[in-house]
Amino acid sequence: MPQISVLVVDDSVVIRRLVTDALQVEPDIRVVGTAPNGKVALAKIDQLAPDVVTLDIEMPEMDGLTTIREIRKTHAKLPVIMFSTLSVAGGAATLEALASGASDYVTKPANVGSVRESMASVREQLVPRIRALCGRRAPTSRSSSRPVVTATRSGPPQRVDLLAVGCSTGGPEALTTVLTQLPADLPVPVVVVQHMPPVFTRLFAERLDRASRLTVTEAVDGMTLRPGHVYIAPGDHHLEVHRQGTLTRTRLHDGPPECFCRPAVDVLFRSVAAAYRGSALGLVLTGMGQDGKRGSESLHENGSRVIVQDEATSVVWGMPGAIAGAGLAEAVLPLDQIGSAVLERITAMRRPQPAGAPAWR
Repeated sequence: MPQISVLVVDDSVVIRRLVTDALQVEPDIRVVGTAPNGKVALAKIDQLAPDVVTLDIEMPEMDGLTTIREIRKTHAKLPVIMFSTLSVAGGAATLEALASGASDYVTKPANVGSVRESMASVREQLVPRIRALCGRRAPTSRSSSRPVVTATRSGPPQRVDLLAVGCSTGGPEALTTVLTQLPADLPVPVVVVQHMPPVFTRLFAERLDRASRLTVTEAVDGMTLRPGHVYIAPGDHHLEVHRQGTLTRTRLHDGPPECFCRPAVDVLFRSVAAAYRGSALGLVLTGMGQDGKRGSESLHENGSRVIVQDEATSVVWGMPGAIAGAGLAEAVLPLDQIGSAVLERITAMRRPQPAGAPAWR
């Protein structure tokens, strides 16, 4: 396979050099150019036709937010990865960039003075995203990058008392699309793991709260789950749900990462399977990796079902593809159909069922 070509855009000479050096050691990736601002970057995109662009947010002449909006006018599918600072301002700008069409983001090293540590941090975050967004795997892997989809699971309608959602790359916009299709009087609570660092998850919850008719908050330990409310796992903490008598409460902890993630979808889904035993609905949206597959196995074993986003509408079909490939999905749906499908399943057993009602299709 040809190498993945990358254009690095950042006003800092140090960061441009750092990112270039971090990527150049990968045999399947090459940096074809750099740019100090968005204006220069737009010209180089047309000139170099890169496969991926890494884009700083704060730059002179043309900043990252303006640049991503300009890129999307002419290059709708070009993967763009934002470089962000781990701060309130950086998080808010990153979420705005994702809403404007950015594919994903990474956080800048906190201490660029430590070159070795900074390069390791950049490589660890950036390389998997570049490969995932280009549909590639590491050169040493011989396995297929596209899971084989086996038959999905079906059956008669069943009661749903909780919606549990997992997502990663491309997830913020996908989750926004789904939640804005759900009514304020949704009769079940929603719990969500979106792979994000601290600070970002709180800002994301606030953004979702403004965009949807549901009440969205970042989860706090010990919260009682309420219908029509959405609970986002905070960055760097696993989220679980546990029954206490007739109530279900959140539990946060900093246990070991799973699938290299904390929060992890697997951790949440396992707790949901144990707490709800057949009356939960899992939903896995776009994201790289396989987080959520083992948790979906637990949901299925306890009688619950899982819907996943289809490949065509996913930014990266890693997480949903792994579940579909294992035959654990009740349905594989395009993003614009997921909200209505979820609502149909939630409300199905809350209205009279006609005799001989068909199974889900």
